[in-house]
Amino acid sequence: MRLNNKIALVTGAGSGFGRGIAARFAEEGAKLVVADINEEAAKMVAGEIGDSAIAVVADVSKNSDVEAMIQQTVAQWGRLDILVNNAGTTHRNKPMTEVTEEEFDRIFAVNVKSVFLTARHGVPLMKEQGHGMILNVASTAGLRPRPGLAWYNTSKGAMITATKAMAIELASFKIRVNAINPVAGETGMLHLFMGEDTPEKRAQFVSSIPWGRLSQPQDMANAALFLCSDEADMVTGTCMEVDGGRCI
Repeated sequence: MRLNNKIALVTGAGSGFGRGIAARFAEEGAKLVVADINEEAAKMVAGEIGDSAIAVVADVSKNSDVEAMIQQTVAQWGRLDILVNNAGTTHRNKPMTEVTEEEFDRIFAVNVKSVFLTARHGVPLMKEQGHGMILNVASTAGLRPRPGLAWYNTSKGAMITATKAMAIELASFKIRVNAINPVAGETGMLHLFMGEDTPEKRAQFVSSIPWGRLSQPQDMANAALFLCSDEADMVTGTCMEVDGGRCI
């Protein structure tokens, strides 16, 4: 049990990569907070995990929601060992000048501001404990951008920089900060990345991945498990590409 009795909070855990990460962590002995803006989805995943998980409804772009989410975690489990910033959003694949201001603001609020907010409320707890692990789910988009996703790409680049900046500042407090960079995967946002979900578009995306397939939630869950476990005690500031070779 690689996460035995660890307390893990996973945002955006109602579906996709977050759901896969939460389920894998539970298998390895962690107690979970399944956080999602979608109450029904959060409760469903927590129910699938069982007594070692609770569901929390939160919009990670809102300070009050994040504060309450952290407070509920401590109230239920007593501390916070692992924080996974997985919640994310994107704009539909289209020219950069066609993205609306509202779309841009939402992307940066969910993908970037959320990392600030969870750090604001979570890091003091981890400092007091004398340990902690933060995992940011960024993207290969922050390293090797695809056309038509300019502002999503930019937000993920910011997450990657934040990961390194946080890691160097928090190392002396024994708080590790890492990221995983998924390639396009079988999640609810795939059709937005492609613009339209057609066999031709899928083939185009797969052709850019040397390993020859899209990513799956289990791929991210396994990488996240290693980085959040004590096995990775010497690993901080790392942004791991889980991408089938796309960024080579």
